[in-house]
Amino acid sequence: MAELNSTATHSLKRSVGRGKKLSTRVDLTPMVDLGFLLITFFMVTTAWSKPHASTLNMPADGPPTTLGNDAALTLVALENNKIFYYNGELDESLKKGSYGITGYGQHNGIGDIIRNKQLAMDKGYKGGRKEMMLLIKPTPGSNYKNVVALLDEALINDVKRYALLDPTKEEQGAVLAQRAK
Repeated sequence: MAELNSTATHSLKRSVGRGKKLSTRVDLTPMVDLGFLLITFFMVTTAWSKPHASTLNMPADGPPTTLGNDAALTLVALENNKIFYYNGELDESLKKGSYGITGYGQHNGIGDIIRNKQLAMDKGYKGGRKEMMLLIKPTPGSNYKNVVALLDEALINDVKRYALLDPTKEEQGAVLAQRAK
């Protein structure tokens, strides 16, 4: 509340021209209390952003689907944030040299590999990029963050068909052979 303070001075002379000067002091404590109450109220009642879980559609049980060799891109998540990738069948890919090891970076990372595969599918495949199948195979050395990053890349690059699989013994052997080089 506001408070008026005045000092009582008695003088023998009467002055006609000027009145007494009163000092004012405003107490801001109730306003600060109200501010903190409002901040607390809005923090408690505000709906924070809720976590959004990605949907993962798993295939139904039944006969396996056949996939053209040119339509498959396999990503094997490794330790140390590395990815071994190859196109089509592993044996043919190793013979042709259409494989490599890359990382998760924005430049020269797995996103570029996926986009290049989509462009190649648009140019030379009957169904285009819609027919591309991304096979994600995490190894025991990879972590959950790596798998989520690969699923995010599939979402970012609008890959409609992808699957999570276990790596085969041949793929693990090929990865070890590539690291030895």
